[in-house]
Amino acid sequence: MTPGEVVSIFLVLSVCVAMMLGFPVAFTLAGVSILFALGGYLFGIFDLIFLNAIPGRLFGVMNNEVLVAVPLFVFMGVMLERSRVAEELLVTMGQCFGALNGGLGISVTFVGMLLAASTGIVGATVVTMGLLSLPTMLKAGYDPKLACGTVCASGTLGQIIPPSIALVILGDSLSGIYSESQLAKGNFIVEPFSVIDLFAGALIPGVMLSLFYIAYLAILAFLKPQTSPAYYEKDVQAWALAGMVAKAMVPPLFLIAAVLGSILGGLATPTEAASFGGVGATLLALVRRQLSLKVLREVGQATARISAMVFAILIGASIFSLTFRGFGGDHLVQEFLTGLPGGFFTAMLMVMVVMFVMGFVLDFIEIVFIVVPIVAPALFLAGDVDPVWLGVMMALNLQTSFLTPPFGWALFYMRGVAPPSIKTTEIYRGVMPFVFIQILMLALLWTFPEIATWLPRVLF
Repeated sequence: MTPGEVVSIFLVLSVCVAMMLGFPVAFTLAGVSILFALGGYLFGIFDLIFLNAIPGRLFGVMNNEVLVAVPLFVFMGVMLERSRVAEELLVTMGQCFGALNGGLGISVTFVGMLLAASTGIVGATVVTMGLLSLPTMLKAGYDPKLACGTVCASGTLGQIIPPSIALVILGDSLSGIYSESQLAKGNFIVEPFSVIDLFAGALIPGVMLSLFYIAYLAILAFLKPQTSPAYYEKDVQAWALAGMVAKAMVPPLFLIAAVLGSILGGLATPTEAASFGGVGATLLALVRRQLSLKVLREVGQATARISAMVFAILIGASIFSLTFRGFGGDHLVQEFLTGLPGGFFTAMLMVMVVMFVMGFVLDFIEIVFIVVPIVAPALFLAGDVDPVWLGVMMALNLQTSFLTPPFGWALFYMRGVAPPSIKTTEIYRGVMPFVFIQILMLALLWTFPEIATWLPRVLF
């Protein structure tokens, strides 16, 4: 191990410690990396020429059309949140299923799936669902653990069901790495891989995961009806209920079909579809009489704040990855993963465990920008890996880390909106069955990669 590779290990450890101490992620990544680069230059183990690539990286980010979809999808999600789509969906689905044991939980999961396909923002979905559905579920006599677990798990579906911001960022990161790794292996004819492929690959696993949630809630309601009793009485006539369902579901379903369908059908790029989705969400808010200058200003401010955070982290991560490579850290990781006994299986398992653990303390954006550029090249070089399968595995893994105690981000969001009478330990215990369901989905996807790769092959 060279001195530079040793320093690269201390670089990673220093960044992790600084972030756990509460320093802003973007400035931590950039600041610590530059300090290590200058120190390495003084000791003759780092060439500052690596930092000359920073302007080119920044210019590449500015010219990346795919990343323009990020603020557009954020705008679409925040605007849909303001248009009170979730509230109307929950009331309507509650009227449909509330008379059944477990019906409210199934309704919450179904609405979470629709919101995931509409917004793709985990934090906003968990908070919205928690504020709207948690009091109703508790009033109906639901076990607090089950209620909190259902809301948290349903809210994180926005991580895996397209169009998801996580999939946009992950797909953009993997596309360049996949092309470079194939060229390094001598494959000069590379099948194209893009965010659209990842959207198609994540659709079936995301729907399957939602159905697993619903199946768990139905089985639990059958075996232990006292944990999820019925709440709503069917006092609405069938024709009136059908009208309520149509009014609540048709607009968001049309928006989902227009955005996702245009992407998967090849009619529009993710950026073009996201712009259409933003306009559609605004018109929907206008029709529902929820649009005003105040709302538009708040949505614009939220979009700017979230987008600025994403791109600031991207810039910081670019400086970090350049410094890490300058010390030879990429070779160290590649040699370590390819030298593990068991070949690709062990290397993939190691990467999944590391990403899962890092999800306890870091957001998915930070993990994608920091970890993926380091480990993905080694995985592509270690075996014949389908980038769609790898991307969906990583996205599903990061979604699982959102729910895992004690530091899962969805748990923090839930703690912020849950009443004081609910203990934090109850929230932790409530999400554990859903964590096991997600691990089961990961195992199925690992065993049967066709779950993720079949639809992209058929469509493209």
